[in-house]
Amino acid sequence: MSKLRIATVVALAAVALAGCQRNPLIVRRALCPAVAVPIYAGDITLFQPGTGPDAGNIDLSATITNVRDTCTESPALLATNITYQVVARRSATIGARRVSLPVFAAVVQGGNLIVSKQIGSVDLDFADGQARAVAGASARGSVARSATTLPADIQAKINRKRKAGDIDAATDPMSDPLIRAALRAASFEVLVGFQLTDQALGYNVTK
Repeated sequence: MSKLRIATVVALAAVALAGCQRNPLIVRRALCPAVAVPIYAGDITLFQPGTGPDAGNIDLSATITNVRDTCTESPALLATNITYQVVARRSATIGARRVSLPVFAAVVQGGNLIVSKQIGSVDLDFADGQARAVAGASARGSVARSATTLPADIQAKINRKRKAGDIDAATDPMSDPLIRAALRAASFEVLVGFQLTDQALGYNVTK
């Protein structure tokens, strides 16, 4: 899903380093936030009123699918624009019905730090006799370009040419905890999912 812009040398094979005058592996690092649907947050299940979270009591279930993203860059900001679909199926098909499902879009730094979060909803319309409904939705996440830029000293450590015979020629730069921490701090994702209650989340984990 990522649109990759800047080349950064990372994760070098020790054997290759020992015999090469320059880094043989180039990995392109994303500047714009990548997009993901968190585990357990891509589905939601509603149950018949007054019943417990059991498969036999399902009223409606829905899934986030067809997630797409595009990157928009400006001198100050990097933005990821996201579109996706929610596909839902209901058990009872008598009568027209509109269902509004809560969704979120969160910008996460380094895999675990929530920078911002927006909560909205997606409306699904079922026609009389119809069991399935589909709705399109969109979200956006942005970060400061400066936050995605590695410090100059970290870039220098990663890009430094290593020669055969050097003491650290076979050392993977990613083994340095400072480099790993800097890469994590400069990495962002936009997570899209259903805003689940504790009960709904527990059902997803155990089903």
